[in-house]
Amino acid sequence: MENEKISFDEYQKEAFDLISEDGRKDMVLNGVLGLAGESGECCDIVKKVRFQGHEMDRDHLIGELGDVLWYIAETASGLNVSLEEVAKRNLDKLHKRYHGNHFNKEDSLHREKGDQ
Repeated sequence: MENEKISFDEYQKEAFDLISEDGRKDMVLNGVLGLAGESGECCDIVKKVRFQGHEMDRDHLIGELGDVLWYIAETASGLNVSLEEVAKRNLDKLHKRYHGNHFNKEDSLHREKGDQ
């Protein structure tokens, strides 16, 4: 499967099969807790590079990003929403926030309340 493209929805379906029996009892809670842990691992890799003199271990960081994605997929499954829908909503929100296709500091600083 290496170098084979996969859609978000295909990924989500395959990832679902790997959720533990206990994790399936509350996929939202298990998903967000796992997401917090794996995001922290990503932060730790970058922290060690920035502040402790480590070399960037690109493969390790990519692996941890994959774990983040897996927990995002689990949380989305728990909410009965597809990853493709999550991605689409996110892009729609960002295009609205930045009035087009590019980050704009002024739009970021002066976004409307509730614009999450």
